[in-house]
Amino acid sequence: MSAALPRRRRTVVVTGASGGVGRATALAFGARGDRVALLARGREGLAAAADEVRRAGGEALVVPVDVADARAVDDAAQQVADAFGRIDVWVNNAFAGVFAPFMEIQPDEFRRVTEVTYLGYVFGTRAALRHMLPANHGTIVQVGSALAYRGIPLQSAYCGAKHAIQGFNESLRCELLHEGSRVRTTMVQLPALNTPQFDWVSSRMPGRARPVAPVYQPEVAARAIVHAAGHGRRREYWVGGSTAATLIANAVVPGLLDRYLARTGYDAQREQGEQSGIGNLWSPADGPHGHDYGAHGRFDGESLPGSAEDWLSRNRSRIGMGLLAGGLGAAVTAGLRRRA
Repeated sequence: MSAALPRRRRTVVVTGASGGVGRATALAFGARGDRVALLARGREGLAAAADEVRRAGGEALVVPVDVADARAVDDAAQQVADAFGRIDVWVNNAFAGVFAPFMEIQPDEFRRVTEVTYLGYVFGTRAALRHMLPANHGTIVQVGSALAYRGIPLQSAYCGAKHAIQGFNESLRCELLHEGSRVRTTMVQLPALNTPQFDWVSSRMPGRARPVAPVYQPEVAARAIVHAAGHGRRREYWVGGSTAATLIANAVVPGLLDRYLARTGYDAQREQGEQSGIGNLWSPADGPHGHDYGAHGRFDGESLPGSAEDWLSRNRSRIGMGLLAGGLGAAVTAGLRRRA
């Protein structure tokens, strides 16, 4: 029997790679032996993430960049291509947010969240396409959220940006299909996750910001993103039962969901205690005077390590073939019995 062929190493770019989902995703690609370019502002987190990627078996390239700066993102992409020869996968993940009622968010804050969370994806996608389109090869993964379809109170700037990503990505997907391009774009819609963002996001709520339960570990998201990168033909992936339930409810009874969130959405996003007051809207929490926050937040005790819905989503075609084979087998058996 011949030995299995070695897995081809890919060149992967991950934005927001210094912490949270981006950090877990970079490590997951590194564990595959991929070459991973880590893009973010926070140098402490980037350095630690690069070390984890190398220890996992991958190559790491640190590229400090603010994704809201289009020219800097283009330069970062060129730096990656110069170092590794090509870009196979680009994961847009960096974001910013403010936890506050809409009228308490200042115009410059709303603009900054939009520039990072929405335009950062636009600029990252354009930078990736400049390298992928000439090669007619590559996959762009847009890291989304259930909030790309369903807005919730206290996160109007973030929800608006996620909705915008959904719209622009659909447009781009149609254009790539029209052109017959082999470059793929897909989106991964995530649930609430145990990341450090709830300690560093700007907040004007009483108490400490927290994710809406149920909460999943960031590795759940990372597994889905890595899978999506290898299966970019799929339009999107839903991760977590809560994501599926939210998106289905929003499609069927959106008005009822408005009222439900009006009653529960405030308390579900806060808990007792004082907000850290760090805030990373204008400067990274893991900058020169900060420290590395890693991938996990403070909710390890309640976070789920896996998602049945995620597994079903990633194995949809395999399950379908199994059901089809089972159905055909039953039909053949029944036919043979009738003829006996």
